[in-house]
Amino acid sequence: MAEEQEINEASSEENENQELYEHYKFEVDPGQEPLRIDKFLMSRIMNATRNKIQQATKAETVLVNEKAVKSNYKVKPNDVITVVLTYPPRETKIYGEDIPLEIVYEDKDVIVVNKQAGMVVHPGFGNYTGTLLNALKFYFESKNEATEAMLVHRIDKDTSGILVVAKNEIAQARLAKQFHDHSIERKYQALVWGDMADEKGTIEGNIGRNPSNRLQMTVFPDGEQGRDAITHYRLLRRFGYVSLVECQLETGRTHQIRAHMRYINHPLFSDARYGGDRILKGTTFTKYRQFVNNCFKLMPRQALHAKSIGFIHPGTGKELFFDSELPQDMAAVIDKWEIYSQHQIGEM
Repeated sequence: MAEEQEINEASSEENENQELYEHYKFEVDPGQEPLRIDKFLMSRIMNATRNKIQQATKAETVLVNEKAVKSNYKVKPNDVITVVLTYPPRETKIYGEDIPLEIVYEDKDVIVVNKQAGMVVHPGFGNYTGTLLNALKFYFESKNEATEAMLVHRIDKDTSGILVVAKNEIAQARLAKQFHDHSIERKYQALVWGDMADEKGTIEGNIGRNPSNRLQMTVFPDGEQGRDAITHYRLLRRFGYVSLVECQLETGRTHQIRAHMRYINHPLFSDARYGGDRILKGTTFTKYRQFVNNCFKLMPRQALHAKSIGFIHPGTGKELFFDSELPQDMAAVIDKWEIYSQHQIGEM
């Protein structure tokens, strides 16, 4: 039996854009006896319970020969089965914490929040409290809702922006499939070092853990390591030594925008992990150094905001789209660069 497994690992808070699902593909042996698909999958996917498989079939994320099937479907020889499963509940118990949340939208299936920079999405090593999940737990408890926040994607601790969270297993599974199918529309805005040569472009290159620095991701252009990653970008404004760009993700890899932008020599402004917290472009004048350092102090994090998201509602099937304003720190830094570029401070 040919078998392919794709698992997006949940490791730490630094997992930008990385979705929380498992994807499996099975090509059934020619000699396979008829067998219910839930039993077939339980025997081949570690820790997959019958309930989890049945929830996935209800969510229509179990496909046989590209068509959704029910849990009593009998597997036949040469069937091609693809499955998208959400991760099981985390072993770490989530305790509610009264943390302010900016809720953009909510119904019985999903909740959309505008996450502030500095907030970790879920508990993990070194960040067991103060997370988005802790805040959502308190929020649901305050409304006497027996609801668990179910993640389908994440953004970095120091990246701000729009995040969609499921409120039940069916919604979680259906959203996870949209992320897997790359049908979710996600747009970010980033302030990057350098004057972009092209008005728009596409960055392609496998992304994987940097072997010389495990805290970084790096691009493997020949595809010898890592996983495929595609970022489309469009220039929004030029400020001489920095540029404001819009990035649209086709895939969701850890640190994808940050790694891809550094790969094309335009690291994110104030991104300490990828070298953007140093003066990379500009002059040697003292005034200019002071100006840039003031910008770093004003926004001591990577200049990246998850501005919008569009998806099909997992319950109604309607198209939803949510947009957000740039956070105050990033907007203030962009305004400073706007003024600098216009007046040139006698140096540009």
